Formats: sequence, C-alpha cells, structure tokens
Amino acid sequence: MRMSQINIAIVDDQNLFRQSLALLINSIENFSLVAECSGGQVFINALNKFNMAVDVAIIDMDMPGMNGIELNKYLQANYPKIKVIVLTVHASETLITQMIGCGASGYLAKNCDRDELLLAVNTVHKTGFYFNAEVIKALRTTAGHRLPVQDNLNGLRVSLSKRERQILTLICQEFNNAEIATELNVSIRTVEGHKKSLIDKANCRNIAGLVLFALKYRLFESPL
Repeated sequence: MRMSQINIAIVDDQNLFRQSLALLINSIENFSLVAECSGGQVFINALNKFNMAVDVAIIDMDMPGMNGIELNKYLQANYPKIKVIVLTVHASETLITQMIGCGASGYLAKNCDRDELLLAVNTVHKTGFYFNAEVIKALRTTAGHRLPVQDNLNGLRVSLSKRERQILTLICQEFNNAEIATELNVSIRTVEGHKKSLIDKANCRNIAGLVLFALKYRLFESPL
C-alpha cells in the first residue's frame, strides 16, 4: 500500500545542517520537500507569497530575526493546519513544555537518529503529534511543578469512567495503544475510542494536554 505524500518544510539557519536534512527528506519516497528556508521570516514570506501546501514544518529554535518560539506561535495562529516539529540542540524541560504548550506537535534533539526523525514526521502527519520519552518526561516534571494542583475533578463538568482513568494512567506511563490494549485485554480500536473521549473531555489538543490534565487534577502521581 502506497503511503500518502507528506509535504515538508525545513526552517534552519545552519546551512550545512539544513542542506543535509534536505537530502535526507528528498531520499524518502513519500516525503516531498516544498521549502528549505534559512529563517522564520523567510518561511513566512514564502508561505504568504506562494501559498504553499505544507503538512509538516521542521524548525530550529535559534535563528536570527524570528526564533523558533515566535515562528511556532505565528504558525499556530495563522497556519494551524501545519504541524510543527522542533528540531534543536536545546533539551531544557521548560522549553519543551513551552513549545508543546504553544501547539508544537513534536520536539526532537538534533542528535536524534534518522529513524526517529522519519517516525516523528510520519506519526505527526498521521495522528497530529509525536512525543518521545524525553518529551513526556519533561511534561510530567515541568507541569507537575508549574501548574496549580487541584485535588480532584470537583468543580469541573467532567466525569471519567473507571476505564478512562485506567487508560489515562497508562498514557502517563508512556504506554502506546497496542500496549494499553494488551494490558487491559481490549482491542486497539477500543483504546483509540477512549483516548478520543479523554481528549474531548479534557478539552485539550493531544497527548501532551492529557498528561498536563492528569497532573493538574492528580489523576496520575508522577514518580519524577
């Protein structure tokens, strides 16, 4: 079965790195490189001028003029259909949480391997998010200290079933859909249905939002 084409933009001011990444993107059958830009403003100008169809933007953090934080905020406000993957040397848990909280769909270190980058792009395009162990750890740690903790769901018009609470706990423990299905002896489709219900009830965008929600209302006690 042929995989659907993914239109990708690279935004990074480091020429050699950007050009090397472009070669990798162009070598993947279902990837199409539609933009290779040296900065955030250059990318925005190209989007506005050429009306490019971009599915995933891989962006750096440190760039002259408009940095990755500013670019991500602009894209979320003006081009919300573009999924943003941050690819950077910065591994600060606070920065990871900030970028995910502002709508980024993934966050990777520049020393990640080829396979993880390809997995991240494909996963973000398919599901809207990709969070590896480092990102989940950052969300659990940073949010646990930063958010005002509530004792329970009292005061919210939200009711979680026993099964939803079980699945939410396993999500926070970094179980994927297949692992949750095995653990609870249910189908993957059932897990996916409960996960969608949880996202709707928590009024969040993605798995990161669910983890933040669980920490805030003490539905999961992080051991970190």
